[in-house]
Amino acid sequence: MSDTPRPPGSSPTGRRIDLGDVDPCGSRQAGRRSGVTLTEAGPVVGLASGTVEAFDPDGTRRWSFEGSGSAITLVPFEGGVLIGERSARGGIRLLVDGNERWRHDAADVLGEPTKETRFFLPMVVDAAVSTDTAYVAARRYERRDGERHFESSVYALAPDGSVRWRYDADASPIALAPFDGGVAVAYNRCPGAHDDGLVVLDGDGATRWTWDPDRSATRRVGDVAAAGGDLVVTSHADYCGYRLAAGDVRWRVDLGTPRPEGDEVYTYPNHVHADGSGVVFLTGNSFPREGRETDERHPNEQSAFGYTPDGERCWHADVGGFCHEIATDGDRLLAPVAQHFRDRDPGVHGFRFFEVSEGLLESGPTDGVLTAAALEDGRRALIEEPVKYHDEGAVRGEYALLLLTGAD
Repeated sequence: MSDTPRPPGSSPTGRRIDLGDVDPCGSRQAGRRSGVTLTEAGPVVGLASGTVEAFDPDGTRRWSFEGSGSAITLVPFEGGVLIGERSARGGIRLLVDGNERWRHDAADVLGEPTKETRFFLPMVVDAAVSTDTAYVAARRYERRDGERHFESSVYALAPDGSVRWRYDADASPIALAPFDGGVAVAYNRCPGAHDDGLVVLDGDGATRWTWDPDRSATRRVGDVAAAGGDLVVTSHADYCGYRLAAGDVRWRVDLGTPRPEGDEVYTYPNHVHADGSGVVFLTGNSFPREGRETDERHPNEQSAFGYTPDGERCWHADVGGFCHEIATDGDRLLAPVAQHFRDRDPGVHGFRFFEVSEGLLESGPTDGVLTAAALEDGRRALIEEPVKYHDEGAVRGEYALLLLTGAD
């Protein structure tokens, strides 16, 4: 076992496409506002304005569609692209060649936002496709009597847009993974009657089995991935990674548990990818046990860890900044790296490219922060957003689509 990452290769070359103007990000992360996916015809980008733009591989714009809010969740489906918004209506639509074929508004089920602020807008948090079904998770947040409250739905959508079934909960879903003819749903916060951090649904929407790392915890599961008939999850309840077989724990690894000294800082394992060759976990920011501010850093913060299918750690690599999401394809993983959150170091902006069993393959710097990524068949697409740190006057980077070459 080695904790030394494989040295990155030379920075790849590629194409840079201007996406217009957008307000720069600040020192801290404020949630996703852009998205990107790769189709056979080329990349499709969701903008902070809600506009969706499609490009040829050479960077020529093919079409543009004007949506609302922010287009943050994109996935190819039935010859088009399924788009999920963070907007007043929480739009879920299928676009084919720039034309809207069908649409659902999550607000019809979840309700309208109770405040006209971004965090209260209905949000399509994730979407995933398996054969001829698109699974879509949407949620809405509000405050009731001073307490957090969520309404959420998981949709199973047919190619014609009809709803095959819907699973509703008063909890906050965070990730989906198609699994054994159905779908696994990870829930991060469960302040209401729904009390399962992980729910596995059959192809007809019936509950197959559930699991939770700690039902007394404020946060539960951070991400879920499927591999080899098992599910792998990140737990925000105890800062560990788990591999599950039919709801039973095969193994558990410590990724970010609090350190006993000082502020007792911890870090959440936010992302996971798994395939037959192993598992990769990515961690996020350091937080103290009490309050929000700290000068201490957890030794595992903003890192990637590779494990064998049996749960043995085989590599570790520094990521350096926060990842809003990851892109995966087979045994490859692309991490778009944004600001550090606490340490304002522009040197961490960029991407990290991993192989599940080998570790870090490539990394590359950007002036702005990277907030979204797509990966397929060696093609890599990233969204760069400008950033302005609160104690600096300079704006770093631009709003751009980066199409990278140089990957194996």
